[in-house]
Amino acid sequence: MINAVIAAVGVMLILSLSRVHVVIALIVGALVGGLTGGLGIDATLKAFNSGLGGGATVALSYALLGAFAVAIAKSGLAHALADKALAMVDRQHASGGRQVKWLLIGLLWVVAIASQNILPIHIAFIPLLVPPLLYVLTKLQLDRRLIACVMTFGLITPYMVFPVGFGNIFLNQILLANVSKSGVDISQINVMHAMAIPAMGMVFGLLVAVFFSYRKPRVYDLAKIEQVEQVSIAYNPMTLAIAGLAIAAAFIIQLLLDSMIIGALAGFLIFSVSGIVKWRETDDLFTEGMKMMAMIGFIMIAASGFAEVLKATGQVRTLVESAAAWVDHSQALGALLMLLVGLTVTIGIGSSFSTVPILAAIFVPLCVQLGFSPMAIVCIVGTAGALGDTGSPASDSTLGPTSGLNIDGQHHHIRDTVIPTFLHYNLPLLAFGWLAAMVL
Repeated sequence: MINAVIAAVGVMLILSLSRVHVVIALIVGALVGGLTGGLGIDATLKAFNSGLGGGATVALSYALLGAFAVAIAKSGLAHALADKALAMVDRQHASGGRQVKWLLIGLLWVVAIASQNILPIHIAFIPLLVPPLLYVLTKLQLDRRLIACVMTFGLITPYMVFPVGFGNIFLNQILLANVSKSGVDISQINVMHAMAIPAMGMVFGLLVAVFFSYRKPRVYDLAKIEQVEQVSIAYNPMTLAIAGLAIAAAFIIQLLLDSMIIGALAGFLIFSVSGIVKWRETDDLFTEGMKMMAMIGFIMIAASGFAEVLKATGQVRTLVESAAAWVDHSQALGALLMLLVGLTVTIGIGSSFSTVPILAAIFVPLCVQLGFSPMAIVCIVGTAGALGDTGSPASDSTLGPTSGLNIDGQHHHIRDTVIPTFLHYNLPLLAFGWLAAMVL
Protein backbone atom coordinates (compact mmCIF):
# COMPACT_ATOMS: atom_id res chain seq x y z
CA MET A 1 0.00 0.00 0.00
CA ILE A 2 1.25 3.48 -0.85
CA ASN A 3 2.52 5.60 2.01
CA ALA A 4 -0.03 8.19 3.18
CA VAL A 5 2.50 11.06 3.09
CA ILE A 6 3.46 10.33 -0.50
CA ALA A 7 -0.20 9.94 -1.49
CA ALA A 8 -1.23 13.24 0.15
CA VAL A 9 1.68 15.27 -1.19
CA GLY A 10 1.40 13.68 -4.64
CA VAL A 11 -2.31 14.48 -4.97
CA MET A 12 -1.76 18.02 -3.71
CA LEU A 13 1.03 18.66 -6.22
CA ILE A 14 -0.84 17.10 -9.16
CA LEU A 15 -3.95 19.18 -8.46
CA SER A 16 -1.88 22.36 -8.03
CA LEU A 17 -0.05 21.76 -11.31
CA SER A 18 -3.45 21.17 -12.95
CA ARG A 19 -4.45 24.72 -11.98
CA VAL A 20 -6.74 23.66 -9.15
CA HIS A 21 -6.59 26.32 -6.41
CA VAL A 22 -3.99 25.51 -3.77
CA VAL A 23 -6.53 25.59 -0.91
CA ILE A 24 -8.68 22.97 -2.64
CA ALA A 25 -5.57 20.93 -3.49
CA LEU A 26 -4.51 20.96 0.16
CA ILE A 27 -7.95 19.88 1.39
CA VAL A 28 -8.25 17.05 -1.14
CA GLY A 29 -4.66 15.98 -0.47
CA ALA A 30 -5.33 15.87 3.27
CA LEU A 31 -8.44 13.71 2.72
CA VAL A 32 -6.50 11.31 0.49
CA GLY A 33 -3.64 11.13 2.99
CA GLY A 34 -5.94 10.50 5.94
CA LEU A 35 -7.93 7.80 4.17
CA THR A 36 -4.77 6.14 2.79
CA GLY A 37 -3.28 6.22 6.29
CA GLY A 38 -6.29 4.38 7.72
CA LEU A 39 -7.71 7.26 9.73
CA GLY A 40 -11.19 7.08 8.21
CA ILE A 41 -13.20 10.09 7.13
CA ASP A 42 -14.24 11.20 10.64
CA ALA A 43 -10.73 11.02 12.12
CA THR A 44 -9.26 12.72 9.03
CA LEU A 45 -11.69 15.63 9.25
CA LYS A 46 -11.12 15.89 13.02
CA ALA A 47 -7.35 16.05 12.55
CA PHE A 48 -7.70 18.58 9.71
CA ASN A 49 -10.02 20.80 11.73
CA SER A 50 -7.80 20.62 14.82
CA GLY A 51 -4.86 21.81 12.75
CA LEU A 52 -6.63 24.82 11.27
CA GLY A 53 -6.11 26.91 14.39
CA GLY A 54 -2.34 26.58 13.98
CA GLY A 55 -2.49 28.81 10.90
CA ALA A 56 -4.98 31.35 12.27
CA THR A 57 -2.40 33.63 13.91
CA VAL A 58 -0.31 33.78 10.75
CA ALA A 59 -3.42 34.42 8.64
CA LEU A 60 -4.54 37.29 10.86
CA SER A 61 -1.03 38.73 10.82
CA TYR A 62 -0.97 38.75 7.03
CA ALA A 63 -4.45 40.30 6.86
CA LEU A 64 -3.36 43.19 9.08
CA LEU A 65 -0.10 43.52 7.14
CA GLY A 66 -2.21 43.81 3.99
CA ALA A 67 -4.15 46.73 5.47
CA PHE A 68 -0.88 48.33 6.57
CA ALA A 69 0.52 47.83 3.06
CA VAL A 70 -2.46 49.62 1.48
CA ALA A 71 -1.98 52.52 3.89
CA ILE A 72 1.71 52.78 2.96
CA ALA A 73 0.79 52.71 -0.72
CA LYS A 74 -1.66 55.57 -0.08
CA SER A 75 1.16 57.63 1.44
CA GLY A 76 3.06 57.41 -1.85
CA LEU A 77 6.30 56.07 -0.31
CA ALA A 78 6.69 53.08 -2.61
CA HIS A 79 5.51 55.14 -5.58
CA ALA A 80 8.15 57.76 -4.85
CA LEU A 81 10.75 55.00 -5.16
CA ALA A 82 9.07 53.73 -8.35
CA ASP A 83 8.99 57.24 -9.85
CA LYS A 84 12.70 57.69 -9.23
CA ALA A 85 13.40 54.30 -10.80
CA LEU A 86 11.21 55.15 -13.80
CA ALA A 87 13.05 58.44 -14.27
CA MET A 88 16.34 56.56 -14.24
CA VAL A 89 14.97 54.15 -16.85
CA ASP A 90 14.00 57.07 -19.10
CA ARG A 91 17.43 58.67 -18.71
CA GLN A 92 19.16 55.40 -19.54
CA HIS A 93 16.87 54.49 -22.42
CA ALA A 94 19.79 54.33 -24.83
CA SER A 95 21.51 51.65 -22.74
CA GLY A 96 18.29 49.73 -22.14
CA GLY A 97 18.13 50.63 -18.47
CA ARG A 98 20.68 47.98 -17.52
CA GLN A 99 21.92 49.86 -14.45
CA VAL A 100 18.36 50.28 -13.17
CA LYS A 101 17.69 46.60 -13.81
CA TRP A 102 20.56 45.53 -11.58
CA LEU A 103 19.72 48.21 -9.03
CA LEU A 104 16.15 46.90 -8.67
CA ILE A 105 17.26 43.27 -8.54
CA GLY A 106 19.83 44.19 -5.89
CA LEU A 107 17.29 46.22 -3.91
CA LEU A 108 14.77 43.37 -3.74
CA TRP A 109 17.55 40.90 -2.90
CA VAL A 110 18.89 43.04 -0.04
CA VAL A 111 15.44 43.81 1.38
CA ALA A 112 14.47 40.12 1.26
CA ILE A 113 17.63 39.15 3.15
CA ALA A 114 17.11 41.93 5.69
CA SER A 115 13.55 40.70 6.26
CA GLN A 116 14.96 37.50 7.82
CA ASN A 117 17.85 38.71 9.96
CA ILE A 118 18.15 42.48 10.33
CA LEU A 119 14.47 43.48 10.49
CA PRO A 120 12.67 40.13 10.76
CA ILE A 121 9.35 40.90 9.06
CA HIS A 122 9.49 37.99 6.58
CA ILE A 123 7.17 38.55 3.58
CA ALA A 124 5.55 41.73 4.93
CA PHE A 125 7.75 43.92 2.70
CA ILE A 126 6.48 42.36 -0.53
CA PRO A 127 2.99 43.94 -0.79
CA LEU A 128 4.54 47.26 0.28
CA LEU A 129 7.40 47.39 -2.21
CA VAL A 130 6.75 45.14 -5.21
CA PRO A 131 3.39 46.32 -6.68
CA PRO A 132 4.50 49.95 -7.18
CA LEU A 133 7.69 48.71 -8.88
CA LEU A 134 5.86 46.40 -11.30
CA TYR A 135 5.39 49.13 -13.91
CA VAL A 136 9.14 49.79 -13.94
CA LEU A 137 9.98 46.07 -13.95
CA THR A 138 7.60 45.57 -16.87
CA LYS A 139 9.01 48.51 -18.80
CA LEU A 140 12.45 46.95 -18.35
CA GLN A 141 10.97 43.63 -19.55
CA LEU A 142 12.36 41.86 -16.49
CA ASP A 143 11.17 38.27 -16.20
CA ARG A 144 9.05 38.04 -13.05
CA ARG A 145 10.24 34.47 -12.54
CA LEU A 146 13.68 35.96 -11.95
CA ILE A 147 12.26 38.37 -9.35
CA ALA A 148 10.45 35.47 -7.65
CA CYS A 149 13.73 33.52 -7.46
CA VAL A 150 15.62 36.54 -6.10
CA MET A 151 13.07 37.20 -3.36
CA THR A 152 12.69 33.52 -2.44
CA PHE A 153 16.47 33.23 -2.07
CA GLY A 154 16.40 36.14 0.37
CA LEU A 155 13.49 34.62 2.30
CA ILE A 156 15.13 31.20 2.76
CA THR A 157 18.94 31.32 2.68
CA PRO A 158 19.60 33.82 5.53
CA TYR A 159 17.73 31.83 8.17
CA MET A 160 19.50 28.66 6.98
CA VAL A 161 22.96 29.96 7.81
CA PHE A 162 22.90 33.14 9.95
CA PRO A 163 21.74 32.64 13.59
CA VAL A 164 20.11 36.08 13.86
CA GLY A 165 16.42 36.97 13.67
CA PHE A 166 14.50 34.11 12.08
CA GLY A 167 17.86 32.37 11.74
CA ASN A 168 18.18 32.28 15.53
CA ILE A 169 14.78 30.62 15.76
CA PHE A 170 15.47 28.06 13.02
CA LEU A 171 19.12 27.23 13.80
CA ASN A 172 19.30 27.51 17.58
CA GLN A 173 15.79 27.14 18.98
CA ILE A 174 14.55 24.51 16.51
CA LEU A 175 17.41 22.71 14.74
CA LEU A 176 20.07 22.46 17.47
CA ALA A 177 17.47 22.06 20.22
CA ASN A 178 15.78 19.11 18.51
CA VAL A 179 19.06 17.42 17.57
CA SER A 180 20.24 17.79 21.17
CA LYS A 181 16.91 16.46 22.46
CA SER A 182 17.52 13.31 20.42
CA GLY A 183 20.75 12.62 22.29
CA VAL A 184 23.54 14.19 20.19
CA ASP A 185 26.19 16.37 21.84
CA ILE A 186 26.03 19.76 20.10
CA SER A 187 28.31 21.66 22.48
CA GLN A 188 31.13 21.86 19.93
CA ILE A 189 28.92 22.47 16.88
CA ASN A 190 29.29 25.65 14.83
CA VAL A 191 25.87 25.75 13.21
CA MET A 192 26.99 28.25 10.54
CA HIS A 193 29.76 25.86 9.55
CA ALA A 194 27.30 22.97 9.42
CA MET A 195 24.89 24.79 7.08
CA ALA A 196 27.42 26.73 4.96
CA ILE A 197 27.78 24.15 2.18
CA PRO A 198 23.99 23.64 1.75
CA ALA A 199 23.62 27.42 1.64
CA MET A 200 26.13 27.51 -1.22
CA GLY A 201 23.67 25.33 -3.13
CA MET A 202 21.12 28.15 -2.79
CA VAL A 203 23.73 30.63 -4.07
CA PHE A 204 24.43 28.37 -7.04
CA GLY A 205 20.72 28.22 -7.89
CA LEU A 206 20.39 31.99 -7.65
CA LEU A 207 23.31 32.55 -10.02
CA VAL A 208 21.82 30.12 -12.54
CA ALA A 209 18.44 31.88 -12.38
CA VAL A 210 19.93 35.37 -12.74
CA PHE A 211 22.58 34.78 -15.39
CA PHE A 212 21.14 31.89 -17.43
CA SER A 213 17.52 30.83 -16.94
CA TYR A 214 15.73 34.18 -16.87
CA ARG A 215 18.21 36.68 -18.26
CA LYS A 216 16.24 37.19 -21.50
CA PRO A 217 13.57 39.93 -21.67
CA ARG A 218 9.95 38.91 -21.11
CA VAL A 219 7.06 41.07 -22.31
CA TYR A 220 4.06 41.81 -20.04
CA ASP A 221 0.98 43.91 -20.74
CA LEU A 222 1.51 47.41 -19.31
CA ALA A 223 -2.19 48.21 -19.67
CA LYS A 224 -3.10 45.49 -17.16
CA ILE A 225 -0.74 46.98 -14.59
CA GLU A 226 -2.18 50.45 -15.09
CA GLN A 227 -5.67 49.09 -14.38
CA VAL A 228 -4.75 47.82 -10.91
CA GLU A 229 -1.74 49.89 -9.88
CA GLN A 230 -1.68 53.64 -10.31
CA VAL A 231 1.63 54.76 -11.74
CA SER A 232 1.42 58.17 -10.12
CA ILE A 233 0.07 58.90 -6.62
CA ALA A 234 0.27 62.30 -4.99
CA TYR A 235 2.87 62.47 -2.24
CA ASN A 236 4.94 65.11 -0.47
CA PRO A 237 7.71 65.20 2.15
CA MET A 238 5.15 65.14 4.99
CA THR A 239 3.35 62.00 3.79
CA LEU A 240 6.69 60.29 3.16
CA ALA A 241 7.92 61.22 6.65
CA ILE A 242 4.75 59.87 8.27
CA ALA A 243 5.10 56.68 6.25
CA GLY A 244 8.67 56.31 7.51
CA LEU A 245 7.49 56.88 11.09
CA ALA A 246 4.71 54.30 10.73
CA ILE A 247 7.08 51.70 9.29
CA ALA A 248 9.67 52.33 12.02
CA ALA A 249 6.98 52.08 14.71
CA ALA A 250 5.63 48.84 13.25
CA PHE A 251 9.14 47.32 13.12
CA ILE A 252 10.08 48.39 16.66
CA ILE A 253 6.81 47.27 18.22
CA GLN A 254 6.99 43.95 16.40
CA LEU A 255 10.52 43.36 17.67
CA LEU A 256 9.68 44.38 21.23
CA LEU A 257 6.42 42.45 21.52
CA ASP A 258 7.24 39.67 19.02
CA SER A 259 3.88 40.26 17.36
CA MET A 260 3.34 41.10 13.69
CA ILE A 261 -0.34 41.71 14.50
CA ILE A 262 0.30 44.49 17.02
CA GLY A 263 3.10 45.99 14.92
CA ALA A 264 0.95 46.22 11.79
CA LEU A 265 -1.98 47.58 13.79
CA ALA A 266 0.22 50.30 15.32
CA GLY A 267 1.51 51.34 11.91
CA PHE A 268 -2.04 51.48 10.52
CA LEU A 269 -3.21 53.63 13.45
CA ILE A 270 -0.40 56.14 12.83
CA PHE A 271 -1.64 56.58 9.26
CA SER A 272 -5.19 57.05 10.55
CA VAL A 273 -4.28 59.58 13.25
CA SER A 274 -2.04 61.55 10.86
CA GLY A 275 -4.87 61.99 8.37
CA ILE A 276 -3.17 60.22 5.45
CA VAL A 277 -5.93 57.66 5.84
CA LYS A 278 -9.21 59.48 6.47
CA TRP A 279 -11.37 58.11 9.26
CA ARG A 280 -14.30 57.64 6.89
CA GLU A 281 -12.02 55.63 4.56
CA THR A 282 -10.60 53.39 7.27
CA ASP A 283 -13.16 50.61 6.95
CA ASP A 284 -12.90 50.35 3.15
CA LEU A 285 -9.11 50.55 3.17
CA PHE A 286 -8.85 47.91 5.89
CA THR A 287 -11.12 45.60 3.88
CA GLU A 288 -9.08 46.19 0.72
CA GLY A 289 -5.86 45.28 2.50
CA MET A 290 -7.32 42.13 4.00
CA LYS A 291 -8.56 41.03 0.57
CA MET A 292 -5.08 41.53 -0.84
CA MET A 293 -3.54 39.09 1.65
CA ALA A 294 -6.57 36.80 2.08
CA MET A 295 -5.28 34.10 -0.28
CA ILE A 296 -2.04 33.68 1.66
CA GLY A 297 -3.97 33.53 4.93
CA PHE A 298 -6.37 30.84 3.75
CA ILE A 299 -3.58 28.77 2.22
CA MET A 300 -1.58 28.93 5.45
CA ILE A 301 -4.65 27.85 7.44
CA ALA A 302 -5.34 24.95 5.04
CA ALA A 303 -1.64 23.96 5.09
CA SER A 304 -1.74 23.76 8.89
CA GLY A 305 -4.69 21.36 8.71
CA PHE A 306 -2.90 19.34 6.01
CA ALA A 307 0.19 19.02 8.21
CA GLU A 308 -1.90 17.85 11.17
CA VAL A 309 -3.43 15.05 9.08
CA LEU A 310 0.05 13.88 8.00
CA LYS A 311 1.13 13.80 11.63
CA ALA A 312 -2.02 11.92 12.69
CA THR A 313 -1.43 9.13 10.16
CA GLY A 314 1.90 8.33 11.81
CA GLN A 315 3.29 7.49 8.40
CA VAL A 316 6.08 10.04 8.36
CA ARG A 317 7.96 7.60 10.59
CA THR A 318 6.89 4.71 8.35
CA LEU A 319 8.25 6.57 5.31
CA VAL A 320 11.60 7.05 7.04
CA GLU A 321 11.75 3.43 8.19
CA SER A 322 10.99 2.24 4.66
CA ALA A 323 13.78 4.44 3.34
CA ALA A 324 16.14 3.13 6.03
CA ALA A 325 15.49 -0.42 4.89
CA TRP A 326 17.12 0.43 1.57
CA VAL A 327 20.20 1.97 3.17
CA ASP A 328 22.02 -1.19 4.27
CA HIS A 329 24.53 0.82 6.39
CA SER A 330 25.54 3.03 3.45
CA GLN A 331 26.14 6.62 4.57
CA ALA A 332 25.89 7.95 1.02
CA LEU A 333 22.56 6.26 0.31
CA GLY A 334 21.27 7.01 3.81
CA ALA A 335 21.97 10.73 3.51
CA LEU A 336 20.35 10.88 0.07
CA LEU A 337 17.19 9.08 1.20
CA MET A 338 16.83 11.23 4.31
CA LEU A 339 17.12 14.40 2.25
CA LEU A 340 14.54 13.11 -0.24
CA VAL A 341 12.14 12.28 2.60
CA GLY A 342 12.68 15.77 4.02
CA LEU A 343 11.92 17.25 0.59
CA THR A 344 8.68 15.27 0.33
CA VAL A 345 7.46 16.15 3.82
CA THR A 346 8.34 19.85 3.63
CA ILE A 347 6.70 20.34 0.23
CA GLY A 348 3.50 19.03 1.77
CA ILE A 349 3.67 20.96 5.04
CA GLY A 350 5.10 24.12 3.46
CA SER A 351 7.26 25.11 6.43
CA SER A 352 10.80 24.07 7.31
CA PHE A 353 10.23 25.41 10.84
CA SER A 354 7.43 22.85 11.30
CA THR A 355 9.26 20.00 9.56
CA VAL A 356 12.50 19.92 11.56
CA PRO A 357 10.94 18.77 14.87
CA ILE A 358 9.13 15.96 13.02
CA LEU A 359 12.23 14.77 11.17
CA ALA A 360 14.82 15.21 13.94
CA ALA A 361 13.25 12.61 16.23
CA ILE A 362 13.41 10.04 13.43
CA PHE A 363 16.56 11.01 11.53
CA VAL A 364 18.98 11.53 14.41
CA PRO A 365 18.94 7.91 15.68
CA LEU A 366 19.36 6.68 12.09
CA CYS A 367 22.29 9.08 11.54
CA VAL A 368 23.96 7.88 14.75
CA GLN A 369 23.49 4.27 13.67
CA LEU A 370 25.11 5.04 10.29
CA GLY A 371 28.10 6.70 12.02
CA PHE A 372 27.61 10.33 10.95
CA SER A 373 29.47 12.99 12.95
CA PRO A 374 27.43 15.47 15.07
CA MET A 375 28.24 18.20 12.55
CA ALA A 376 26.97 16.05 9.67
CA ILE A 377 23.82 15.16 11.64
CA VAL A 378 23.00 18.83 12.16
CA CYS A 379 23.62 19.45 8.46
CA ILE A 380 21.40 16.55 7.32
CA VAL A 381 18.47 17.46 9.58
CA GLY A 382 18.72 21.18 8.80
CA THR A 383 18.97 20.62 5.05
CA ALA A 384 16.17 18.03 5.08
CA GLY A 385 13.96 20.59 6.80
CA ALA A 386 14.87 23.45 4.45
CA LEU A 387 14.39 21.32 1.33
CA GLY A 388 10.94 21.96 -0.07
CA ASP A 389 10.32 25.31 1.61
CA THR A 390 11.22 26.75 -1.78
CA GLY A 391 8.99 25.15 -4.39
CA SER A 392 6.10 24.27 -2.08
CA PRO A 393 2.70 25.63 -3.20
CA ALA A 394 1.80 26.12 0.48
CA SER A 395 4.98 27.88 1.64
CA ASP A 396 4.76 31.58 2.52
CA SER A 397 8.20 31.88 0.88
CA THR A 398 6.53 31.21 -2.49
CA LEU A 399 3.12 32.69 -1.68
CA GLY A 400 4.70 36.02 -0.70
CA PRO A 401 6.45 36.68 -4.03
CA THR A 402 3.32 35.63 -5.93
CA SER A 403 1.15 38.04 -3.92
CA GLY A 404 3.28 40.96 -5.06
CA LEU A 405 3.98 39.89 -8.63
CA ASN A 406 0.46 38.78 -9.56
CA ILE A 407 -1.61 41.87 -8.73
CA ASP A 408 -2.36 42.26 -12.45
CA GLY A 409 -2.96 38.56 -13.10
CA GLN A 410 0.20 38.05 -15.18
CA HIS A 411 2.17 35.84 -12.77
CA HIS A 412 0.92 32.31 -12.08
CA HIS A 413 1.71 30.93 -8.63
CA ILE A 414 2.60 27.40 -9.76
CA ARG A 415 4.18 27.99 -13.17
CA ASP A 416 5.97 31.25 -12.40
CA THR A 417 6.94 30.91 -8.72
CA VAL A 418 6.69 27.33 -7.47
CA ILE A 419 8.26 25.46 -10.40
CA PRO A 420 11.12 27.96 -10.97
CA THR A 421 12.07 28.05 -7.27
CA PHE A 422 11.78 24.27 -6.98
CA LEU A 423 14.14 23.68 -9.90
CA HIS A 424 16.68 26.36 -9.03
CA TYR A 425 16.90 25.79 -5.27
CA ASN A 426 15.73 22.31 -4.24
CA LEU A 427 17.91 20.43 -6.72
CA PRO A 428 21.16 22.30 -5.86
CA LEU A 429 20.28 22.19 -2.15
CA LEU A 430 19.80 18.43 -2.40
CA ALA A 431 23.18 18.01 -4.12
CA PHE A 432 25.13 20.39 -1.86
CA GLY A 433 23.42 19.02 1.27
CA TRP A 434 24.40 15.48 0.33
CA LEU A 435 27.99 16.61 -0.35
CA ALA A 436 28.15 18.36 3.02
CA ALA A 437 26.92 15.23 4.80
CA MET A 438 29.74 13.26 3.17
CA VAL A 439 32.58 15.66 4.06
CA LEU A 440 31.62 17.04 7.48
